[in-house]
Amino acid sequence: MEFRTLRAFVEVVRQGGFSKAAKTVFATQSTVSKAVRQLEDELGMPLLNRIGHQSQLTTAGEVVYRRGLEMLANRDNLLAELDEIRGLKRGVLRLGLPPVGSNTLFAPLFAIYRRRYPDIEIRLIERGAAELKSNLLAGDVDCIGVLTPLPAAFDFCPVRREPLVAVLEAHHPLAERSTIALSDLKHTPFILFDSTFLLHRTVLDACRRAGFEPSVVAESSQIDFIVELVDAEIGVAFLPRMSASQRKRPSLRLVPLDDPGMVWEMVMAWRRGAYLSEAVKAWLDIVNEAHDGLSDRD
Repeated sequence: MEFRTLRAFVEVVRQGGFSKAAKTVFATQSTVSKAVRQLEDELGMPLLNRIGHQSQLTTAGEVVYRRGLEMLANRDNLLAELDEIRGLKRGVLRLGLPPVGSNTLFAPLFAIYRRRYPDIEIRLIERGAAELKSNLLAGDVDCIGVLTPLPAAFDFCPVRREPLVAVLEAHHPLAERSTIALSDLKHTPFILFDSTFLLHRTVLDACRRAGFEPSVVAESSQIDFIVELVDAEIGVAFLPRMSASQRKRPSLRLVPLDDPGMVWEMVMAWRRGAYLSEAVKAWLDIVNEAHDGLSDRD
């Protein structure tokens, strides 16, 4: 059943005739008459008793008219809701973000998004990379902030690329160096993010390329706890320069690493080929605007 023929029939009944109905639906009288005939043929029974210039509802016509009003009202409501979504007056943005760097990178973007689209609901989860990827593949979130490299199943846009720095306590023998090779730290205990974080693998892979296995004395998912362990002279940690700079203190030293593989590259990823709602597209637009702005300043 086409809404076009149903609306023509309903308007004939509401307006009391074909000529007035034609004006209402912006069509000719013959077009309206043909649409009603088409509906009757489709349903296999007459809906109107045509007596001269008068038309009366049949029993079937009464049912179709009553149900037709409901169907057309529901269709109009559906289209109105879709218009609201297109206009970003309603909707949901489901994001997964990592604990490291999110406060610096994403909090300002949330503020912009909220100002532009105050009626969009934001649902946020914070997890390590492995969990976030699983959440994304399962459809639990629309997009995630995650480090590269990524599986082929994901598309992404860049957010921020930062070198990793060694975080050392001030009395460490290498603390006053201008740069450090990773191999210089092979006798220093390592404090790493736990294995759910891509930074964990980044550091271990870099150590293996440098020809050694580090002695890992502690793992944590909490960046501030990791910094406190360094301050307590437990070992060395590795943080993005941006995050490390926010935690400067006299008892710590931040030393750049002489290793091009020790980088932290944050992207916003989504499932390749997945449907992206208007709310998600608006978020990605803001992410791209922010990245372009950073690129212009760099």
